[in-house]
Amino acid sequence: MPPPRTVVLVRRPASGARKRTPARRRPMRRRRSTRLKLKPAQWWPVVLVALVVLVGLAWDADGKDAAVPTDSCTLPASGVTLTGEQIANARTIAQVAWDRGLPERAVVIALATAMQESHLRNLDHGDRDSLGLFQQRPSQGWGTPAQVQDPAYAAGKFYDHLVLFPGWDTGRLTEVAQGIQRSAFPEAYQKHEGMAVELADALAHDDLPC
Repeated sequence: MPPPRTVVLVRRPASGARKRTPARRRPMRRRRSTRLKLKPAQWWPVVLVALVVLVGLAWDADGKDAAVPTDSCTLPASGVTLTGEQIANARTIAQVAWDRGLPERAVVIALATAMQESHLRNLDHGDRDSLGLFQQRPSQGWGTPAQVQDPAYAAGKFYDHLVLFPGWDTGRLTEVAQGIQRSAFPEAYQKHEGMAVELADALAHDDLPC
């Protein structure tokens, strides 16, 4: 007797029926960034300006004067050329005298003395322990190293000794200066009198040619 046959039934889809296909998801759109992108050539000037402003504010906060004298100036009569530093120191020397009510002769003597001693520069060195505009020596009682390198203090100490010198306002300039400074070159101060007279007058009348 033959073995029984296995019948496999295959179900056909009804006519007209369509196969369902899975719905495709739409890709998500990336949002565009609203941040402004600047190239280095565009942003570095902004940074530079900001740094300059910050430095300026910090400088003013310290109470320092941002205007540093740099221009040179030639006195027409004597022909002496002074730097901005020398002019600033000369102004300080003159101002200290004016504040004390001293006559212009005191300013002339002080300017000539400082010109000989330091060329009107606030030196941090000198013969032995001499320092500052007038090359004053701390070891000789003129003050501490920091004090004698303060132009206003140094000028004040010079005037303290000047007014005690007999006949300082009528005496020969180099003799008066030597009586205070006790230099190894007592006649050296005299050659600066013409310049000192011209500079003192220009400072008093705010008439510097620069």
